[in-house]
Amino acid sequence: MGDHRIRRRQIMQKGRNNQKYDMTKHLSDSQNFITDRRLIRRIIGLAGIGADDTVLEIGTGKGHLTERLCEQAGSVCSIEIDQKLYEHARERLAQYSNLSLIHGDFLEYRLPQKGGYKVFANIPFFITTQIVEKLTQVSYMPADIWLVMEKGAAKRFMGIPKETGRSLLLKVNWDMKIAYHFRRDDFHPAPSVDTVLVHFSRKDVPDLSRKECGEFRKFVEHSLKYGLCGGRGLLTRRQVSAALKRAGLPHAHEDGVTLYIQWLCLFRCYQQCRGPQRSGSRQDPCRN
Repeated sequence: MGDHRIRRRQIMQKGRNNQKYDMTKHLSDSQNFITDRRLIRRIIGLAGIGADDTVLEIGTGKGHLTERLCEQAGSVCSIEIDQKLYEHARERLAQYSNLSLIHGDFLEYRLPQKGGYKVFANIPFFITTQIVEKLTQVSYMPADIWLVMEKGAAKRFMGIPKETGRSLLLKVNWDMKIAYHFRRDDFHPAPSVDTVLVHFSRKDVPDLSRKECGEFRKFVEHSLKYGLCGGRGLLTRRQVSAALKRAGLPHAHEDGVTLYIQWLCLFRCYQQCRGPQRSGSRQDPCRN
Protein backbone atom coordinates (compact mmCIF):
# COMPACT_ATOMS: atom_id res chain seq x y z
CA MET A 1 0.00 0.00 0.00
CA GLY A 2 2.88 2.37 0.87
CA ASP A 3 4.62 1.74 -2.47
CA HIS A 4 1.35 2.39 -4.30
CA ARG A 5 0.95 5.77 -2.59
CA ILE A 6 4.55 6.74 -3.34
CA ARG A 7 4.14 5.77 -6.98
CA ARG A 8 0.92 7.78 -7.20
CA ARG A 9 2.64 10.88 -5.78
CA GLN A 10 5.49 10.45 -8.29
CA ILE A 11 3.04 10.28 -11.19
CA MET A 12 1.17 13.36 -9.94
CA GLN A 13 4.43 15.29 -9.50
CA LYS A 14 5.56 14.30 -12.98
CA GLY A 15 2.28 15.61 -14.35
CA ARG A 16 2.72 18.93 -12.53
CA ASN A 17 6.26 19.26 -13.88
CA ASN A 18 5.08 18.60 -17.43
CA GLN A 19 2.27 21.13 -16.97
CA LYS A 20 4.77 23.76 -15.79
CA TYR A 21 6.94 23.08 -18.83
CA ASP A 22 4.00 23.51 -21.20
CA MET A 23 3.02 26.81 -19.55
CA THR A 24 6.50 28.27 -19.81
CA LYS A 25 6.82 27.08 -23.41
CA HIS A 26 3.75 29.10 -24.40
CA LEU A 27 4.12 31.90 -21.86
CA SER A 28 3.85 34.64 -24.48
CA ASP A 29 0.23 33.61 -25.11
CA SER A 30 -0.71 34.47 -21.51
CA GLN A 31 1.03 37.86 -21.30
CA ASN A 32 -0.74 41.22 -21.25
CA PHE A 33 1.55 43.99 -22.51
CA ILE A 34 1.64 47.72 -21.71
CA THR A 35 2.59 49.61 -24.86
CA ASP A 36 1.42 53.21 -24.40
CA ARG A 37 4.52 55.38 -23.95
CA ARG A 38 2.84 58.04 -21.86
CA LEU A 39 1.49 55.43 -19.46
CA ILE A 40 4.88 53.74 -19.28
CA ARG A 41 6.58 57.04 -18.45
CA ARG A 42 3.97 57.69 -15.79
CA ILE A 43 4.22 54.40 -13.92
CA ILE A 44 8.02 54.20 -14.10
CA GLY A 45 8.10 57.80 -12.92
CA LEU A 46 6.23 56.71 -9.78
CA ALA A 47 9.16 54.45 -8.90
CA GLY A 48 11.61 57.36 -8.90
CA ILE A 49 14.19 55.36 -10.83
CA GLY A 50 17.36 57.34 -11.57
CA ALA A 51 20.86 57.08 -12.96
CA ASP A 52 22.24 55.60 -9.73
CA ASP A 53 19.79 52.70 -9.70
CA THR A 54 20.23 49.10 -10.74
CA VAL A 55 16.91 47.63 -11.87
CA LEU A 56 15.83 44.02 -12.28
CA GLU A 57 12.93 43.39 -14.68
CA ILE A 58 11.05 40.09 -14.69
CA GLY A 59 9.72 39.42 -18.17
CA THR A 60 11.15 41.60 -20.93
CA GLY A 61 8.13 40.94 -23.11
CA LYS A 62 8.25 43.09 -26.23
CA GLY A 63 10.63 45.52 -24.57
CA HIS A 64 8.35 48.52 -24.06
CA LEU A 65 8.97 48.82 -20.31
CA THR A 66 12.59 47.73 -20.70
CA GLU A 67 13.31 50.54 -23.13
CA ARG A 68 12.12 53.20 -20.69
CA LEU A 69 13.93 51.55 -17.78
CA CYS A 70 17.19 51.67 -19.76
CA GLU A 71 16.67 55.38 -20.38
CA GLN A 72 16.07 56.07 -16.69
CA ALA A 73 18.32 53.68 -14.75
CA GLY A 74 22.06 53.29 -14.48
CA SER A 75 21.85 49.59 -15.33
CA VAL A 76 19.06 47.13 -16.11
CA CYS A 77 18.95 43.33 -15.96
CA SER A 78 15.92 41.92 -17.77
CA ILE A 79 14.97 38.24 -17.80
CA GLU A 80 12.75 36.67 -20.45
CA ILE A 81 11.81 32.99 -20.61
CA ASP A 82 10.11 33.00 -24.01
CA GLN A 83 12.56 32.38 -26.87
CA LYS A 84 10.69 34.46 -29.48
CA LEU A 85 10.19 37.42 -27.16
CA TYR A 86 13.83 37.24 -26.10
CA GLU A 87 15.04 37.32 -29.71
CA HIS A 88 12.69 40.22 -30.50
CA ALA A 89 13.88 42.19 -27.46
CA ARG A 90 17.55 41.51 -28.16
CA GLU A 91 17.18 43.05 -31.61
CA ARG A 92 14.99 45.96 -30.49
CA LEU A 93 17.13 46.91 -27.48
CA ALA A 94 20.58 46.34 -28.96
CA GLN A 95 21.47 50.05 -28.66
CA TYR A 96 21.36 50.07 -24.85
CA SER A 97 24.79 49.36 -23.41
CA ASN A 98 23.45 49.46 -19.84
CA LEU A 99 21.15 46.46 -20.46
CA SER A 100 21.92 42.87 -19.56
CA LEU A 101 19.31 40.72 -21.31
CA ILE A 102 18.99 37.14 -20.06
CA HIS A 103 17.11 34.26 -21.64
CA GLY A 104 15.90 32.10 -18.76
CA ASP A 105 13.36 31.35 -16.04
CA PHE A 106 13.27 33.97 -13.30
CA LEU A 107 12.20 31.36 -10.74
CA GLU A 108 15.55 29.63 -11.33
CA TYR A 109 17.57 32.85 -11.60
CA ARG A 110 20.07 33.63 -8.85
CA LEU A 111 19.27 37.06 -7.44
CA PRO A 112 22.06 39.62 -6.80
CA GLN A 113 24.19 38.84 -3.77
CA LYS A 114 23.93 42.38 -2.49
CA GLY A 115 20.89 44.49 -1.70
CA GLY A 116 19.94 47.95 -2.84
CA TYR A 117 18.66 47.12 -6.31
CA LYS A 118 15.10 47.82 -7.46
CA VAL A 119 12.60 45.57 -9.21
CA PHE A 120 10.08 46.81 -11.76
CA ALA A 121 8.02 44.31 -13.73
CA ASN A 122 4.76 43.44 -15.43
CA ILE A 123 4.63 39.83 -14.29
CA PRO A 124 2.65 36.79 -15.47
CA PHE A 125 -0.35 36.57 -13.15
CA PHE A 126 -0.27 32.80 -12.74
CA ILE A 127 3.13 32.84 -10.99
CA THR A 128 2.61 36.01 -8.93
CA THR A 129 2.92 34.26 -5.57
CA GLN A 130 6.14 32.45 -6.51
CA ILE A 131 7.70 35.70 -7.74
CA VAL A 132 6.73 37.68 -4.64
CA GLU A 133 7.98 34.95 -2.31
CA LYS A 134 11.31 34.74 -4.09
CA LEU A 135 11.89 38.49 -4.03
CA THR A 136 10.84 39.03 -0.41
CA GLN A 137 12.43 36.03 1.30
CA VAL A 138 16.04 36.19 0.11
CA SER A 139 19.00 37.22 2.28
CA TYR A 140 19.80 40.22 0.05
CA MET A 141 16.41 41.74 -0.60
CA PRO A 142 15.72 44.55 -3.08
CA ALA A 143 15.21 48.06 -1.71
CA ASP A 144 12.02 48.54 -3.71
CA ILE A 145 9.70 46.26 -5.66
CA TRP A 146 7.15 47.53 -8.19
CA LEU A 147 4.94 44.81 -9.67
CA VAL A 148 2.00 44.94 -12.06
CA MET A 149 -0.41 42.27 -10.82
CA GLU A 150 -4.03 41.22 -10.54
CA LYS A 151 -5.89 43.41 -8.02
CA GLY A 152 -7.24 40.49 -6.01
CA ALA A 153 -3.73 39.12 -5.47
CA ALA A 154 -2.50 42.56 -4.43
CA LYS A 155 -5.22 42.85 -1.78
CA ARG A 156 -4.39 39.40 -0.40
CA PHE A 157 -0.70 40.33 -0.06
CA MET A 158 -1.76 43.51 1.75
CA GLY A 159 -4.10 41.65 4.13
CA ILE A 160 -7.33 43.09 2.71
CA PRO A 161 -10.03 42.50 3.89
CA LYS A 162 -8.27 40.43 6.57
CA GLU A 163 -4.74 39.33 7.31
CA THR A 164 -3.45 35.98 6.10
CA GLY A 165 -0.34 34.09 7.09
CA ARG A 166 1.40 35.38 3.97
CA SER A 167 0.41 39.03 4.48
CA LEU A 168 1.48 38.97 8.14
CA LEU A 169 4.92 37.57 7.31
CA LEU A 170 5.40 40.03 4.46
CA LYS A 171 4.67 43.01 6.69
CA VAL A 172 7.58 42.20 9.00
CA ASN A 173 9.96 43.51 6.33
CA TRP A 174 7.76 45.36 3.84
CA ASP A 175 5.31 48.22 3.58
CA MET A 176 2.84 47.72 0.72
CA LYS A 177 0.46 49.96 -1.16
CA ILE A 178 -1.37 50.11 -4.48
CA ALA A 179 0.36 52.88 -6.43
CA TYR A 180 -1.70 52.82 -9.63
CA HIS A 181 -4.99 51.39 -10.92
CA PHE A 182 -4.98 50.37 -14.59
CA ARG A 183 -7.85 50.25 -17.03
CA ARG A 184 -8.25 46.94 -18.78
CA ASP A 185 -7.70 48.57 -22.17
CA ASP A 186 -4.26 49.76 -20.98
CA PHE A 187 -3.08 46.27 -21.93
CA HIS A 188 -2.77 44.36 -25.17
CA PRO A 189 -4.53 42.01 -25.11
CA ALA A 190 -6.87 43.27 -22.38
CA PRO A 191 -6.89 41.07 -19.24
CA SER A 192 -10.12 39.62 -17.87
CA VAL A 193 -9.34 40.92 -14.35
CA ASP A 194 -8.63 44.30 -12.74
CA THR A 195 -4.94 45.14 -12.55
CA VAL A 196 -2.83 47.39 -10.32
CA LEU A 197 0.75 48.48 -9.74
CA VAL A 198 1.87 47.47 -6.24
CA HIS A 199 4.79 49.04 -4.40
CA PHE A 200 6.66 46.91 -1.87
CA SER A 201 8.95 49.20 0.13
CA ARG A 202 11.52 47.48 2.33
CA LYS A 203 11.58 48.72 5.92
CA ASP A 204 14.85 50.26 7.10
CA VAL A 205 14.56 48.22 10.28
CA PRO A 206 12.50 44.98 10.22
CA ASP A 207 9.85 44.62 12.91
CA LEU A 208 11.41 41.31 13.97
CA SER A 209 14.86 39.74 13.88
CA ARG A 210 15.56 36.82 11.55
CA LYS A 211 15.30 34.39 14.47
CA GLU A 212 12.05 35.95 15.66
CA CYS A 213 10.59 35.66 12.15
CA GLY A 214 10.74 31.89 12.42
CA GLU A 215 8.98 31.99 15.78
CA PHE A 216 6.41 34.48 14.46
CA ARG A 217 5.65 32.18 11.53
CA LYS A 218 4.89 29.30 13.92
CA PHE A 219 2.82 31.58 16.15
CA VAL A 220 0.76 32.83 13.20
CA GLU A 221 0.25 29.39 11.65
CA HIS A 222 -0.88 27.90 14.96
CA SER A 223 -3.15 30.84 15.80
CA LEU A 224 -4.80 30.92 12.38
CA LYS A 225 -5.54 27.21 12.70
CA TYR A 226 -6.65 27.05 16.34
CA GLY A 227 -7.41 30.68 17.29
CA LEU A 228 -5.39 33.22 19.27
CA CYS A 229 -6.92 32.28 22.61
CA GLY A 230 -9.14 29.69 24.23
CA GLY A 231 -9.08 25.99 23.46
CA ARG A 232 -5.74 25.24 21.81
CA GLY A 233 -4.84 28.93 21.49
CA LEU A 234 -1.39 30.02 22.70
CA LEU A 235 -2.75 32.86 24.86
CA THR A 236 -5.63 33.27 27.28
CA ARG A 237 -8.39 35.79 26.68
CA ARG A 238 -7.15 37.78 29.66
CA GLN A 239 -3.62 37.94 28.23
CA VAL A 240 -4.92 39.10 24.86
CA SER A 241 -7.12 41.78 26.43
CA ALA A 242 -4.37 43.04 28.75
CA ALA A 243 -1.69 43.13 26.04
CA LEU A 244 -3.82 45.10 23.59
CA LYS A 245 -4.99 47.47 26.32
CA ARG A 246 -1.44 48.21 27.47
CA ALA A 247 -0.43 48.95 23.88
CA GLY A 248 -3.39 51.26 23.38
CA LEU A 249 -4.70 49.04 20.59
CA PRO A 250 -8.33 48.12 19.93
CA HIS A 251 -9.62 44.62 20.47
CA ALA A 252 -10.12 42.38 17.46
CA HIS A 253 -13.40 42.95 15.65
CA GLU A 254 -16.26 40.58 16.22
CA ASP A 255 -15.81 39.19 12.71
CA GLY A 256 -12.36 37.94 13.68
CA VAL A 257 -10.34 40.59 11.84
CA THR A 258 -7.06 41.24 13.65
CA LEU A 259 -4.68 43.91 12.37
CA TYR A 260 -0.96 43.32 11.78
CA ILE A 261 0.05 45.63 14.64
CA GLN A 262 -2.24 43.63 16.95
CA TRP A 263 -0.68 40.37 15.81
CA LEU A 264 2.77 41.82 16.50
CA CYS A 265 1.75 42.96 19.96
CA LEU A 266 0.27 39.57 20.83
CA PHE A 267 3.37 37.79 19.55
CA ARG A 268 5.46 39.93 21.92
CA CYS A 269 3.10 38.95 24.71
CA TYR A 270 3.51 35.29 23.79
CA GLN A 271 7.31 35.67 23.81
CA GLN A 272 7.24 37.09 27.33
CA CYS A 273 4.84 34.44 28.57
CA ARG A 274 7.20 31.71 27.38
CA GLY A 275 10.04 33.26 29.34
CA PRO A 276 13.36 34.90 28.40
CA GLN A 277 15.21 31.57 28.35
CA ARG A 278 13.14 30.52 25.32
CA SER A 279 12.23 33.74 23.54
CA GLY A 280 15.40 35.68 24.27
CA SER A 281 13.32 38.82 24.86
CA ARG A 282 12.66 40.68 28.12
CA GLN A 283 10.96 43.71 26.62
CA ASP A 284 7.39 44.81 27.21
CA PRO A 285 5.26 42.49 25.05
CA CYS A 286 3.17 45.39 23.81
CA ARG A 287 6.00 47.55 22.55
CA ASN A 288 6.70 47.49 18.82
